[in-house]
Amino acid sequence: MLVAERRLDPVVGAEAPIVAARGVRVTYGDRVVLEDASLDVPAGQLVAVVGPNGAGKSTLFKALVGLTPLDAGEVWLFGRLTSERGRADVSYVAQRGEIDWRFPVRVEDVVLMGRYPHLGWGRRPSSEDRDRAQTALERVGLANVGKRQIGQLSGGQQQRVFLARSLAQDARLLLLDEPFSGIDVVAEQIIFEILAQLQGEGRTVLVATHDLNTVMTHFSSVIALNHRIIAYGATADVFTAEVLCQVYGGQLMLLRVGQETTLAVGDGCGHFG
Repeated sequence: MLVAERRLDPVVGAEAPIVAARGVRVTYGDRVVLEDASLDVPAGQLVAVVGPNGAGKSTLFKALVGLTPLDAGEVWLFGRLTSERGRADVSYVAQRGEIDWRFPVRVEDVVLMGRYPHLGWGRRPSSEDRDRAQTALERVGLANVGKRQIGQLSGGQQQRVFLARSLAQDARLLLLDEPFSGIDVVAEQIIFEILAQLQGEGRTVLVATHDLNTVMTHFSSVIALNHRIIAYGATADVFTAEVLCQVYGGQLMLLRVGQETTLAVGDGCGHFG
């Protein structure tokens, strides 16, 4: 298990991890949002990023893909500094609340945007690009809604559209910020099936999530975050009562009903076994 205090030199070349962060620090004004974040994420991992509201999960994603300036530290993607490389093989999907769903754009055009990083300056999407976008829509089960305005879809459908955009982009690294927020169980299951397929194809996926009850069954590793990385490693090693108590403090408790175990918000950590 990798904790925040462990500092490694970046790995370059054929053995480079997909993501390598060293001592990343981000502040908003006088507020430190992310402190001394260091981690390596190898290829083919499905990683849950967990932590309370305001813990810095979204900031971590934006720092990794170069969307927010770093006050300290560095980030490498595919063995190169983020400032020195393009983003054709990296897809970031923001939280639904950051997207203007009233914007008059059709579903098929949103998915087609995934092809833009592969186009040269001034080039228009080709028939092959449009075919790739349509195939991506089919893969997420939304081939019949391509002509609709994105805001007309349900929350689960909207999340699947942006996942289809990542598929059309053919990204090797996907960062999904709260993709299960405000969606139904059916849409959640569809998304998990697609994420498992992507992992099977060797792609790397980081998912910020508040749904702790799905972490153990769906994710191969976990980043436990509360302004700094409390722990990072295999799910069985990190997703423990001790680590979660450090991350959530008095907000979390473990409930056992018969043979079932459920994580829930509570008043203290004394409920952990």
